Amino acid sequence: MKKLVMIAFLLSGMMAMAQKEETKDRRHSMNDLSPEQIATLQTKKMTLALDLNEAQQAKMKSLFASNAAERKTKMEAHKARKESGEKMTSEERYSIQNERLDHQIALKKEMKALLNDDQYAKWEKMQHRRGKHMKVKRSQRKNLEGIKSEK
Repeated sequence: MKKLVMIAFLLSGMMAMAQKEETKDRRHSMNDLSPEQIATLQTKKMTLALDLNEAQQAKMKSLFASNAAERKTKMEAHKARKESGEKMTSEERYSIQNERLDHQIALKKEMKALLNDDQYAKWEKMQHRRGKHMKVKRSQRKNLEGIKSEK
């Protein structure tokens, strides 16, 4: 009986590790794409969700391309800072957060100008769901980090 319990425990551990690697691979797959490729994929997803016309698709693609390029440069700067071990000051954190919120406000205004009322309402709903999903993911990540630090 003890052997069966031990085997079941080991198998469940192996399965959990396999799932963790799979999600890690999926998360890093977008990092390997160029900003243009990311913009194309995001535009197609948005077209499927909101039924965009050709003009809207072209404008969305240029918007997404500029956002992806900007995000990629910021991620590289963040990665370089993290590797150097340099800590951000509270003023830098405030500045980054303020800039991010300004960007979100500008994006919302651009989306309101690009989309019709029905599409915009649907987009707002999608953003709200995405925000909830990200909060859950963030809390799960913090819980995992807490468990790792205890070991």
